Amino acid sequence: MRSGLLTFLVLVIVLGGLAFGWREHRLGQFAQLKKELNKRPVTDVAVRPGGQDVVQLQRSQIAGGNGPEFLWATLLPGRGMNVLQIRAYLPQKGEVNLLASPTLQEAAGVLTGTEADENGAKSLEMGAAIELPWASRISGVNTPDGNNLSTIWHGNRLILPTDAKDSYGVAGAVSAGGLLLKQPSYSINTNVMPDGGEAQATYHPGNFDGHWPSQTEIMTTVSLSGKALTVKIIARNTGNTAEPMGIGWHPRFAVLNGRRAQMMLRLPEGLRLEVKDRRTGQLSGRLLPVDKTEYDFTGRTGAQLGALNLDDSFVHLRTGLLENGPMAELRDPENDYGLRITAMTPTIKAIRVYAPLDGSYISVEPQSNYDDPLGHQWAKDEDTGMVVLQPGESMQWKIRLEIFSLSSNDSGIFREH
Repeated sequence: MRSGLLTFLVLVIVLGGLAFGWREHRLGQFAQLKKELNKRPVTDVAVRPGGQDVVQLQRSQIAGGNGPEFLWATLLPGRGMNVLQIRAYLPQKGEVNLLASPTLQEAAGVLTGTEADENGAKSLEMGAAIELPWASRISGVNTPDGNNLSTIWHGNRLILPTDAKDSYGVAGAVSAGGLLLKQPSYSINTNVMPDGGEAQATYHPGNFDGHWPSQTEIMTTVSLSGKALTVKIIARNTGNTAEPMGIGWHPRFAVLNGRRAQMMLRLPEGLRLEVKDRRTGQLSGRLLPVDKTEYDFTGRTGAQLGALNLDDSFVHLRTGLLENGPMAELRDPENDYGLRITAMTPTIKAIRVYAPLDGSYISVEPQSNYDDPLGHQWAKDEDTGMVVLQPGESMQWKIRLEIFSLSSNDSGIFREH
């Protein structure tokens, strides 16, 4: 009997303990459930500079590849198709960002379209902005309110904003970077390709809020592959009067190791626009030869930047033998890679280089127009690159950016036939 009673008591104690444990477990679950229900829902907020979704063109690194490759590009259709970042693989460094840009989240906090960015000026401080309907600078006379400048084109008075700074931060009445900087796209289409992708955005800015004499439609296409990034722009006059048109690209290539002096620049043969006043950027209208001067970067591998503080434009560009168009290269010997820009259309008549001594980036900018193309300093027979588009007419601008190894026998030159 004692044995049976003892067994019964042990069983009661065990069952009681299990019941108590189960009760506490259930209470804990209910408490946790109540805690979860009382939480506010967390929603991932998309980062959308300019109010539109970001587009990222991506590709996978080639298995066993031993040369530099593009990996992805981040595009901002809501900000005039600014190429915010280009990421690449370099054998000596791994994955790197090739453009001097903040993170996407940081960029979204700056690209607000308000205050200092009211006209899109902050786009010039990151990535690679498209400049249109002119590239670089236009000078003029300050308007009484001090917020704009006035200039004349074919008897038409143009009133242009003057808040764009960045590398154009000079004294005087200067409007820079064009009027597309903060424009949102009308439509955006993307395609996946065998070795990357392509995005096409269309813009209907009209007369750019009254700053331009006619109506304009713009189509931009950016394509990415392992070795090349291509940017193509078509501008069409959809209005009923003539308008001037210039197009450019404003990339800020990062100096990866912070040692700008060792970077090498190669430019096509041509002439340099003489800068009359470095403080204001004012041009004299004279075109100077570069041969045997400190501005001669036409050698086979170019020349080191050294201590030369560059903010200069080069024009009358010549195409080398077996090349598709005038080519410029930025070479980084320390990291064994180079970037090559080829002008694929004859509308590109100038390359502007901005390489400040204390800068963490270098801009090599292919442009259809000269710096200050509407200025009075030019000879009457000098074509400063501003195309006159009659109603219904269009112009095309296209460049190809390639990445290549400096030590490899393969120069990376890509030829179209």
